[in-house]
Amino acid sequence: MESKSTVTPKKSAVTGSARKIKDNAADWHNLMLKWESCNDTAFTAASKIVNLRISALSHEKMLLDDVASTQENTDKDKEELERLCSELLDLLEKMQQIQHRMEKLTSTFKGVCDLEAYQCIGQEPSPILFHTWPTTLFYETSLKMSEMYKKEITLKKTIVGEIAHTSDQDLLMVYLSCWLYQPYIDNNIRVLLESMLLETGHRAL
Repeated sequence: MESKSTVTPKKSAVTGSARKIKDNAADWHNLMLKWESCNDTAFTAASKIVNLRISALSHEKMLLDDVASTQENTDKDKEELERLCSELLDLLEKMQQIQHRMEKLTSTFKGVCDLEAYQCIGQEPSPILFHTWPTTLFYETSLKMSEMYKKEITLKKTIVGEIAHTSDQDLLMVYLSCWLYQPYIDNNIRVLLESMLLETGHRAL
């Protein structure tokens, strides 16, 4: 993200639906920072897993005289692999929790839209709570970002399920690359978030 600091909703006279939208925008920013932190830590664990797998695959192709030493090293590698897999699973769970909270934010935006639609029946156009965005645009933006993370967490579940068992070195590197570059999270997500923060006053115009 552009800024690594969290966004704290500022005390102001904003109330009701506007207050909820402003708080949600700050929550989106903070959740994305938490996701990136977990993703970086998980990538480190995944890299170590891949290195262990490649090393194990290389040893399997070699004829070593010291069988006892080889067995000892293999046991240590298996223990380390199990530890790293457990760490990666824990991080995946944290990321899934973050993704679920993103979905809840989107549901909250939808609720604000539904409430506004009910309260403003017959009014055209709908009231603008901040600068230029109608309330529906906050929901649409949140939904677009949430869907990116939903697809990404599905991919990461697949990677976690396969990375410790794959015997193809090229495929292992593909898994690692996918984890790092997160193909389902578009580059324009930062623009979407910053636009939301600007609109709600968390960023100066």
